[in-house]
Amino acid sequence: QVQLVESGGGLVQAGGSLRLSCAASGRIASNYDMAWFRQAPGKEREFVAAKSWSGYTTYYADSVKGRFTISGDAAKNTVYLQMNSLKPEDTAVYYCAADTSLVGVRTTPKNWGQGTQVTVSS
Repeated sequence: QVQLVESGGGLVQAGGSLRLSCAASGRIASNYDMAWFRQAPGKEREFVAAKSWSGYTTYYADSVKGRFTISGDAAKNTVYLQMNSLKPEDTAVYYCAADTSLVGVRTTPKNWGQGTQVTVSS
């Protein structure tokens, strides 16, 4: 199992940017695929983005495509979510997730971080 710790959340005005980080306790590059999810108040948790270390494959939800970028630094065991052109509807708690398969991490990840709050003001 891997431990995940998110950071980088905060309050930003609409149109602004934030970069979230997810630090893993172990070597993730060779064992886990990574993803970001978010959960807004009163809504279900939803998939945001995912990446595979092998082949550099990435996936994005339609709502963030072109605005968010998922990336990783294998040497630092860290995954990032760069969020640009933020909108009030991006307000949510953002969670980092890890799983041993790309399908798994996009649907039912087995490992979760504690979440970081992102608030976008209009």
